[in-house]
Amino acid sequence: MGRKKRDTIEFRFYEVPQGQDCLALLGESWIRVYGQDEKYLHFHNLFEVGYCRNGEGDLVLDDRTVRYETDMLSLIPANFPHTTLSLVPNFWEYIFFDVEEIVRQIYPGNPTKQREAVKIIDKSADLIYGDMYPDMSETVKRIMEEMRDKRPYYIETVNNLLKAFVLMIIRYHSSRATDKDMMVEGDDDAAMMTIRPALEYVDGRYAENIKVSELARSCNMSEAHFRRIFGETINMSPVDYLNLVRIQKACQIMNKTDHSMEVVASECGFTTFSTFNRNFRKFLNTSPYQWKKNRDNYENKLLDYNINALKGW
Repeated sequence: MGRKKRDTIEFRFYEVPQGQDCLALLGESWIRVYGQDEKYLHFHNLFEVGYCRNGEGDLVLDDRTVRYETDMLSLIPANFPHTTLSLVPNFWEYIFFDVEEIVRQIYPGNPTKQREAVKIIDKSADLIYGDMYPDMSETVKRIMEEMRDKRPYYIETVNNLLKAFVLMIIRYHSSRATDKDMMVEGDDDAAMMTIRPALEYVDGRYAENIKVSELARSCNMSEAHFRRIFGETINMSPVDYLNLVRIQKACQIMNKTDHSMEVVASECGFTTFSTFNRNFRKFLNTSPYQWKKNRDNYENKLLDYNINALKGW
């Protein structure tokens, strides 16, 4: 039997503010009907934790749909397809953070322990009841309130709360390793999971001269099979996806440094400035120099860039 074609998936890129450990999306702007204007599942470059302050609906986690209600937490690893659906306005708030960075802080100088921890944390996405896991729920709410109030030493406080929360996630997944409710991938609907190693490979090594054959090997596929699965799942070629990630990283560097455009291009894996400039125009419809000069006009366009067939990539 042939494999069924996947729907389009969107990639949403978020950046943790410089000098901080998490990005918080808080406030009344997140009271909305979820899924009303969204056609597709999406995935992020960071770990997402959502807290449902009020409402009920469905959380779609790749090929699995679970019902949520008030006082529930969602735990969604980077590169994991998902979306939220509701019929009436609901109130969610979110924090995003880089799991690998927090784990490095927990286990400094111990890469083996770091890899083991990240593997456990990224095992699956899940939805949990706040009253069943009060320590996790209260820690997330504390992080959100610290990020909302920004009282003295809030950055240091959030850092320590995040490290505690990451350890709670590790303990949670370790204790549920044999639970039947953990996500089970179907033969026809596991495409996103099969190419996830390639997404992580790109995110960690985008500055290198990556070949599609290397990405295919990371997923234990032939190159031809990998190209087909990747294109059907993401609706974008592996090379275009790699260049999109490189452009996003370039914007981060330009935001934080005064490096020359040639240096930025090299740090992001572009072998020539002309290639960098051409891809920058492709994704942002402007030059790197113009973006640097007027970046407020373009940044939001990139941070929520959609990967879908309508873009014609």
